[in-house]
Amino acid sequence: MKLYTIDTGFFKLDGGAMFGVVPKSIWQKTNPADERNLCTWANRLLLIEDGRQLILIDTAIGDKQDDKFFSHYFLHGDATLDGSLARHGFHRDDVTDVILTHLHFDHCGGAVQRAGDRLVPAFKNARYWSNEKHWNWAIHPNPREKASFLKENILPLQESGQLHFIPEGQPFSDNIAIRYAHGHTEAMMLPQIKYNGKTILYMADLLPSVGHIPLPYVMSYDIRPLTTMEERQQYWSELVSQEYILFLEHDPVHACCTLQHTEKGIRLKDTFTLAEL
Repeated sequence: MKLYTIDTGFFKLDGGAMFGVVPKSIWQKTNPADERNLCTWANRLLLIEDGRQLILIDTAIGDKQDDKFFSHYFLHGDATLDGSLARHGFHRDDVTDVILTHLHFDHCGGAVQRAGDRLVPAFKNARYWSNEKHWNWAIHPNPREKASFLKENILPLQESGQLHFIPEGQPFSDNIAIRYAHGHTEAMMLPQIKYNGKTILYMADLLPSVGHIPLPYVMSYDIRPLTTMEERQQYWSELVSQEYILFLEHDPVHACCTLQHTEKGIRLKDTFTLAEL
């Protein structure tokens, strides 16, 4: 098995929304905001080469939306999904599987692209993986999440016949288990990967950045913030005791980290790149 970091650039979101009830005087120490109170976030994906499978976890925002949509998120940076794939010797047509942790636009927008006046899967040879509970949640969105579940990112996957569901409780493969969290959104999937004797957990939006490690640092985007805190408390204890490596999708600086017990609770231990493992 080989793992590759796929950088796709950066975007911006409101710092207050990203840190919920935590005061700006505290969160700006780790995630400084600009004059509009926007913080920079990464869209960092994970590519897994496992035998004949080439598995991409999440697809970032994509590029098919209009200028008005993108004006809210200030996409920037030189990295692109295709460029990052090419740097590792791959093309998007080589991808056999796409695991979508959840269907918010910043995680699945790149799953679909425009082909003339049609919307088609961006990875034409891939199977796309969600789970039935989250899929039903996304296609019948509640008012709070409606702006994050965009039909153009979701329905073309089903219409193409490339959408598949991972049964709850079943692993994706021998080396990839699927964990779940329900506080950010219903049935968000966290791929857990066995790699060179280590365990890597893809954190998706359970841990957006190292600045979010303290338990109360929960995003306003989470539909069940108290559930998120409970889930994180359970996960954090396991992550420390089992010495898991955390892959961070949105941290603007750090790709991977580990946690440790301190007198203030569980906090950051080390940060490093995937290549340093």
